[in-house]
Amino acid sequence: MRVSVLDQSPIPEGLGGPDALRNTVDLARLADRLGYHRYWVAEHHGGPMLAGPAPEVLIGVLASATAGIRVGSGGVMLPHYSPLKVAESFSLLSGLFPERIDLALGRAPGTDPLTTYALQRDRRQASPDDFPQQLAELLGYLDDSLPAEHPFARLATTLPGRPYVPDVWLLGSSAQSAIWAGQLGLPYAFADFINPEGAALADSYREHFAADHEGIPSTTAVGVWAICADTDEQAQYLAASSRMSMRMLRQGQLIQVPPPDKAVRYLESIGQSVDSGWTPGRRGIIGSPERVRAGLEAVADEYGAEEVIVVTITYDHEARRHSYELIAEAIGLEPRPGGDLTTAGSGAL
Repeated sequence: MRVSVLDQSPIPEGLGGPDALRNTVDLARLADRLGYHRYWVAEHHGGPMLAGPAPEVLIGVLASATAGIRVGSGGVMLPHYSPLKVAESFSLLSGLFPERIDLALGRAPGTDPLTTYALQRDRRQASPDDFPQQLAELLGYLDDSLPAEHPFARLATTLPGRPYVPDVWLLGSSAQSAIWAGQLGLPYAFADFINPEGAALADSYREHFAADHEGIPSTTAVGVWAICADTDEQAQYLAASSRMSMRMLRQGQLIQVPPPDKAVRYLESIGQSVDSGWTPGRRGIIGSPERVRAGLEAVADEYGAEEVIVVTITYDHEARRHSYELIAEAIGLEPRPGGDLTTAGSGAL
């Protein structure tokens, strides 16, 4: 089982975006040394909690700061962009960092409707829901497979990173994304931390893949929310920050990641104990190394996934680092040479 990282660049209460981004660079360096397979950064807009609106910018910094780990988007929200611009940006990254760049694509806006509208270049009307057409055009540029009569066909040969191109993935948490990924023969990453009822959709992906791409192996990854600490009690305490943030989000209130003490008081005020379970409708794997390892393996088995991509949000950056360190040790990841695993993270670039 491969194990990877999805970093949403959380902003702790009292700090700012630059602090969160420095923490992201620091965590990527640690993940590289620990032996994680890939490091993806997310795209979110218009909120105070997450500092990652432009993964294509952050990826170049992270790839420069690391040596062996794959780096990519988890994901680029394609409806906001021109397929050609995305192809050019990720071709450039692939040329600079050959065989290390992933382009995982999503259909969701990654924000609220007003911010989605603000991101539009043409605001005379709502953008069309044409994700399949956008995706086909993007793949045509990267694969140089646009029909000769296509008006943009020649542009595929101008991508600056050729012959290198990113590995393209499709993200999803619904039935339609599984179908598209299977039909197109793309690797598929399912967001269990959004929809924990996706095992049947992963099966659907593989069925559509096999039907259209006989003899070629499919690739399934599952994104899982997890927090690991030395004890179950410590992990539940750290998880209180995310539980409060998610509950406030459901009430339409966007906040920075609160300190655990504050989050515990909030949860108690609404009749929730620290160990009363994860956010309703969501799955979190929270606990000691043994518990988290077993939980990750169980989810991977449930989805038939070859890879688990771990999402962790804590108020304290050192706690997040320690969580990934414990998971790496529990899973038995092989450290990459060239780094000192005992170095504490300062958060500095």
